[in-house]
Amino acid sequence: MDEKLSLDDAIAKLSDKNLEIKTLALNRLEGIEDEKIIQPLINTLNDDNLIIKHKIAKILGDMGELAVDPLINTVEKEEGDFKKFATFALKETKSDRAVDYFVECLNNADWSIRKIAVRSLGELKAVEHIDSISDATNDEDWGVRLAAIRSLGDLEVKKAIDPIKKARRREKDKDFKKAANKAIKQIEKAINIR
Repeated sequence: MDEKLSLDDAIAKLSDKNLEIKTLALNRLEGIEDEKIIQPLINTLNDDNLIIKHKIAKILGDMGELAVDPLINTVEKEEGDFKKFATFALKETKSDRAVDYFVECLNNADWSIRKIAVRSLGELKAVEHIDSISDATNDEDWGVRLAAIRSLGDLEVKKAIDPIKKARRREKDKDFKKAANKAIKQIEKAINIR
């Protein structure tokens, strides 16, 4: 097969059953910032192959602000893996416009979506939502709690130290305690405490 697919051919081949052809199409779409590829990529997030879903999410995320609104419109209507990978794509856009969506996701039934959301809030330095991030340190899922600790560290504000210390006292896991210590050190370094 010719590896120089046109944009339209690449879009059409996203629905091909052959993994090689689909991968070739995705490779062609990588780095393209064109609105016409966004919805076909989003529609392909229902693929059975996790590697394909991850690659699509990364391509969409790399499109940044251009992909934010279509992704938000999609994630609000979907569930399951589709929603998880669309949420991951939204995280990868690194857009502040997604903050409210991520805050809402902290109450999602799916732990993986909660984890993506809380990490996103930290990476976006959403200090105005420090209480919501702190609440996630009480999540039933260990991974979400750990992500919340890391996100509090990413905020790099003094107010985040106390919730990290409280969460560290509640946990018995050594790796969790190490992550909490690292988050505190990250904050202290950022605000020059010591």
